[in-house]
Amino acid sequence: MILAPQMMADNGDRSDGDGDAGLALKTKPKTKRPPLYKVMLLNDDYTPMEFVVLVLERFFGIGHAQATEIMLTVHKKGLAVVGVFPFEIAETKVQQVMDFSRRHQHPLQCTMEKE
Repeated sequence: MILAPQMMADNGDRSDGDGDAGLALKTKPKTKRPPLYKVMLLNDDYTPMEFVVLVLERFFGIGHAQATEIMLTVHKKGLAVVGVFPFEIAETKVQQVMDFSRRHQHPLQCTMEKE
C-alpha cells in the first residue's frame, strides 16, 4: 500500500501538507580569517650578518639577495618584519629561529606580535 503525502505527515509531525514540516532554513555561517602575526628579527651586536642571512633563507624561504636586504634593515633600523603568518605558524617560526640561534651560540632574537 502506498501512502499519500498527507497520510505520511500524520505520524506526529504537524505539517500543512506541502512537505516542508520541520525544515529549518540555515544560513551558511561566515568564517572569519584567523588573526595574523608579524614575525620580526631584532638586531644585536654579536650575531654575524651571514648567520642572519642563513636564518632568513632557511626558515623563511627568502632568496639570498632579499635576505641580505632584510639583514641590513635589521642592522640599521634595529628590527625588521620577516613574514606575516597565522598564530601557529608564526609561533613555530619564532621557536625554530630561537632554537637554531642558541644551538649555534648566537643571541639573535626573533619575536612575534599581532598585526
